[in-house]
Amino acid sequence: MSYLCSMKAESTDKNILTNLGIGVLNEMQVAARNTILKEQHIMLLSPTGTGKTLAFLLPIVQLLDDNTPKVQCLIVVPSRELALQIEQVWKKMGTRFKVNVCYGGHAIETELKNLSSPPALLIGTPGRLRDHLERESFDTDAIKILVLDEFDKSLQLGFHDDMSAIISQLPHLQKRVLLSATSDVEIPDFVAMQSPVTLDYTEEEKSDALSLQLVLSPEKDKIESLFQLICSLDSGPALIFCNHREVTERVSDLLNKKGIYARYYHGGMDQDDRERILIQFRNGSINYLVTTDLAARGLDIPEMNHVIHYHLPAKESEFVHRNGRTARMHASGTAYIILFKDDKTPDYIPDGIGILKVKEGRPLPARPEYQTIYISGGKKNKLNRIDIVGFFIQKGKLDKSDLGLIEVKDYISFVAIRTAVVNSLLANVRDEKMKGKKYKIEVARDLPREYPAI
Repeated sequence: MSYLCSMKAESTDKNILTNLGIGVLNEMQVAARNTILKEQHIMLLSPTGTGKTLAFLLPIVQLLDDNTPKVQCLIVVPSRELALQIEQVWKKMGTRFKVNVCYGGHAIETELKNLSSPPALLIGTPGRLRDHLERESFDTDAIKILVLDEFDKSLQLGFHDDMSAIISQLPHLQKRVLLSATSDVEIPDFVAMQSPVTLDYTEEEKSDALSLQLVLSPEKDKIESLFQLICSLDSGPALIFCNHREVTERVSDLLNKKGIYARYYHGGMDQDDRERILIQFRNGSINYLVTTDLAARGLDIPEMNHVIHYHLPAKESEFVHRNGRTARMHASGTAYIILFKDDKTPDYIPDGIGILKVKEGRPLPARPEYQTIYISGGKKNKLNRIDIVGFFIQKGKLDKSDLGLIEVKDYISFVAIRTAVVNSLLANVRDEKMKGKKYKIEVARDLPREYPAI
């Protein structure tokens, strides 16, 4: 019997990896899967970008029960973006189990409706999950598995009380899985982890392919040095890290005035704007994203060859997380540190890093290859990627090569289209129906570009 179960699990894993387009698991993922299946308390430590999400989702598939119509696994995460990312991976895995996400910043009514037919897997942020538990939106009797993802980040953001309240209302837990991108995390008593089995890959997964370069700015206001550096990157996309929300807006604004198409991203933005910016960054409609440490981890964004520290963070751990956006999974990449020539580097910056002398007068980077098209319908309207591709090719008269990344949400969709054909597409589909219904199809709205001087 155990042999048959093992064969079934192996077949399930193979199907899931095929759905995800992955050939084989890495060493960390194999160890995590096996350990989570066998042990009760597990702590997995591995840097950003190493595949921790799949590492804990794979064994969860095997641990869920088809005959239990209640929430069986609860995943607590520090941010809405990470919750949505995990949900997206689960859906791509093609399991037979329902998933829902809960997060603050939007109306709770949709979540209450979803929870009336409980998912097997529930993902949420601490505050919103605590709210649902106080409302008794779902039963906790069948929750056997608790996953605390990016746990160190949740502690940094002050979610101690919310997480403690959540865990106290899970009386039948059998398995606790804690994940962190750093090894210096301390586990509070409220987690109730007893002698956890620890898998620590924080040292082994450090990439030797990361190059550090120092750019010395002659001016204390480093915007000109940033501009010249971006112009030297041969139009390659980059993440530009700042320490404050206001500065991300100011820097983005100044880069745009200099002719570089950049956008900002931070936690003070409206949730819809944050999501749209990430979609455009993922699909190549935006190449330069000026951001706070919110984008340092837990987001579904592409591999970066270039990470730029316009400001250096106070802590080494955040410096590591930022750099984790490049040179991931054995790829190569460069992290650039822009420093005023009279400033000293923090102690965590290694001695002897190379000084990059950026040449002036380089041409502006190319404008983004794609623009993002918004469609006012999604999965709940019975639209899928195949429908959209067929409509844009047949009615929009596009070639398949004109289409980029397509993201279909519940009630809206976004499609990356080559900039050169956007106007003709919109003209061709203006009066057309998709699957018998007329949808609004337009260039996705952007953020306003007028900001107060800072």
